[in-house]
Amino acid sequence: MSQAVAMPRHRSALHWAVLALPVLLIALMLGTALGETRIPFDVVLKVLANKLFGAGYAVDRIDTGIVWNYRLARALVAACCGAGLALAGVVLQALLRNALADPYLLGISAGASTGAVAVTVVGLGGGAISMSAGAFTGALMAFGFVAALAHLAGGGTGLRAAGVIVLAGIAGSQLFNAITAFLIAKSANAEQARGIMFWLLGNLSGVRWIDVTSVVPATVIGVAVCLAHVRTLDAFTFGADSAASLGISVRRAQVVLIGVAALVTAVIVSIVGSIGFVGLVIPHAMRMLVGTRHGQLVPASALAGAVFLIAADVISRVIIPGQVLPIGVVTALVGAPVFALILIGRRGAA
Repeated sequence: MSQAVAMPRHRSALHWAVLALPVLLIALMLGTALGETRIPFDVVLKVLANKLFGAGYAVDRIDTGIVWNYRLARALVAACCGAGLALAGVVLQALLRNALADPYLLGISAGASTGAVAVTVVGLGGGAISMSAGAFTGALMAFGFVAALAHLAGGGTGLRAAGVIVLAGIAGSQLFNAITAFLIAKSANAEQARGIMFWLLGNLSGVRWIDVTSVVPATVIGVAVCLAHVRTLDAFTFGADSAASLGISVRRAQVVLIGVAALVTAVIVSIVGSIGFVGLVIPHAMRMLVGTRHGQLVPASALAGAVFLIAADVISRVIIPGQVLPIGVVTALVGAPVFALILIGRRGAA
């Protein structure tokens, strides 16, 4: 019996690995070639061949700099951020049994922003704490605040529990956003304030290869942990009691999975700021395509999130000639109508 169960899982993992690689490569190619100045695909391939394999193709130095030093790193970070935020949404929605749960709505992004600003602007930790560590601490504090507030409010079950968690998340987001604004107003000069406010809306403009070395490991860890816990996530679909009856250590699973979601979100926020709707819309859209089983939903959401954020980044660079929009603006402009359509579709299906 165990071999019969293991074989479909193995085939499913192999299927997604075969699908994800070409789709990601195509998305990364498009993200690298398209922008304010369009670079032909053959030039992109030649630059990559020169840098990775020392091919020696004759390529303009400006094109080489744009492709290698700017756009490829930016596309890789966008892919990792999209995948990480989508997975965080999958985890939070499963564990909390709340269709509206995502890092942005539950205050995790706001808390991470507060922690990052406290380290970089206020100088909390005296230089001994990194921006990512500050963001992670803020993310955990925000989620702890939301969880405590929901518990004190009486939680309940079903729709009441979902409503209480959402209201607590809104309160937490507003509180930590207010703290962030206070820290900026108190400690940042005018130039710093402008840069931080643009960053808080989601900004990939300053991304370089050093950021790739931070976000790629965090995303890989997040994907690996989620794939290792797909049965646990399936069990939580029917509630914590049902998960416990199946022999799952509920508290351990919650700590590990929420901790990973907070870690991935914190690393992302520390690099690109807060980006909304990815963790909310992508899991819903993928459930409509692949179903609710997390063995399919986790890899599908990671892949779709990566492609979605690469596309959003390209749009942010080309939609207004000569100007780059914060990527959070693009995800909101796309994500809000899509989420509205999903809600309407769910109502029609019901």
